[in-house]
Amino acid sequence: MEPYDALLASITPKSGETRTITDPATGTAIGEAPIHTLEDLEQAINAAQAAQPAWDGLGHEARSAVLLKAADAIERSAAELAHLLSREQGKPLNGLNARFEVGGCVAWLRAAATTPLEAQTLVDDGETYAELHYKPIGVVGAIGPWNWPMMITIWQIAPALRMGNAVVVKPSEYTPLSVLALVKVLNEEIPEGLLTVVSGDRTVGARLAEHPAVGKIMFTGSTATGKAIIKSSADTVKRLTLELGGNDAGIVLPDADPKAIAQDLFWGAFLNTGQTCSALKRLYVHTDIYDAVCEELTKVAVAAPMGNGLDENNVLGPLQNKAQYDIVANLVEAARASGARILLGGNPDAGQPGYFYPTTLVADIENDNPLVAEEQFGPALPIIRYSTVDDAVEKANALDVGLGASVWSSNRDAAREVAARIQAGTVWINKHGAVDPRIPFGGAKQSGYGLEFGIEGLKALGTPQVINL
Repeated sequence: MEPYDALLASITPKSGETRTITDPATGTAIGEAPIHTLEDLEQAINAAQAAQPAWDGLGHEARSAVLLKAADAIERSAAELAHLLSREQGKPLNGLNARFEVGGCVAWLRAAATTPLEAQTLVDDGETYAELHYKPIGVVGAIGPWNWPMMITIWQIAPALRMGNAVVVKPSEYTPLSVLALVKVLNEEIPEGLLTVVSGDRTVGARLAEHPAVGKIMFTGSTATGKAIIKSSADTVKRLTLELGGNDAGIVLPDADPKAIAQDLFWGAFLNTGQTCSALKRLYVHTDIYDAVCEELTKVAVAAPMGNGLDENNVLGPLQNKAQYDIVANLVEAARASGARILLGGNPDAGQPGYFYPTTLVADIENDNPLVAEEQFGPALPIIRYSTVDDAVEKANALDVGLGASVWSSNRDAAREVAARIQAGTVWINKHGAVDPRIPFGGAKQSGYGLEFGIEGLKALGTPQVINL
């Protein structure tokens, strides 16, 4: 018996076409996911349209109360959700992984429910009085990824519901069970019809993006798919929030302490086994401390156990799917062939079940190498040597993406000066990838547009309305 058996049974289709979902750590079957159709999508959108006006009419306070109860429901089912997530996505239960993700769902849902959003007085000069309000959009489409399937779904649906919208969710085909289970739990408290999952293929996602009854699309995924959504949404002038691909740079200044920063550098890069949009994916280190940083990072990496996520000792897991495994393996092999130095890893065990790629650190690599220039989205970190800060900043800014970045230094003022020169939506200092439900998050350049989290995230799920007296 698995801890999630009852929950899984509740989302297993009793009829209709299904698809077997397998564990990326073992290749064994987990369960059956429905293959929803365009007709199912139409039914979900119709139900959302019917339920949304009454939900809007409740007002912020009553909607927030419902969402807080929904957060409590997630907490009640946390063990089952975490185990199912670990099996389907591959991430370990322990560390910043499955249990952490379920806890993040609770935290972000509560934050969306309790963040105040008052009407803003724009002008009050005795002659003119103007207020800015935010009204619901109507029906929101939420299209999510496979790397953080539960938490990113909450990032999308929590503010949408708080602002009075209904939501239709399209999960990744790789991780539908996690999202179906999460929404099943949420719907214990949320009124019927407001929140529906349509677990279909890309044709379903494409139709959701272009559907005339959907007023906004929230999407987290690749830049290529984001561009397709922009095109398909044009005819209906949909509002969009797009969190797209990234290739985050970290710059280690010469005054940094290699030993002190090694642990945070490692987890900035290898959180969720590197399968995080805002993970540290290319590390620029000043030549004066280059060898020391490589040495300290290697020590940390060797001590981080990788294996089946249900083993409480592991903190790193497999890549979620074969396609992503092949991308990482090919990029590392190209780096090796170019003459780069493999400090650790790069030697997967072909006889091991599952999509495990070993923790890999690559040194003495050129900035134009594909492992640096392309988003690897896995457990392989290239470490690039630089001589001047100007050179490091230029290299960090050279790509057409800019989701996040980081600067590492013992001098906060010096780090802030460098951070201000980096073209990215968020620049962290002496940490990387630390998102917070109170702090807006979004990308620059081709990493997308629109903000999530905090007050700005709520506003993005509403239509601004000025009342002018």
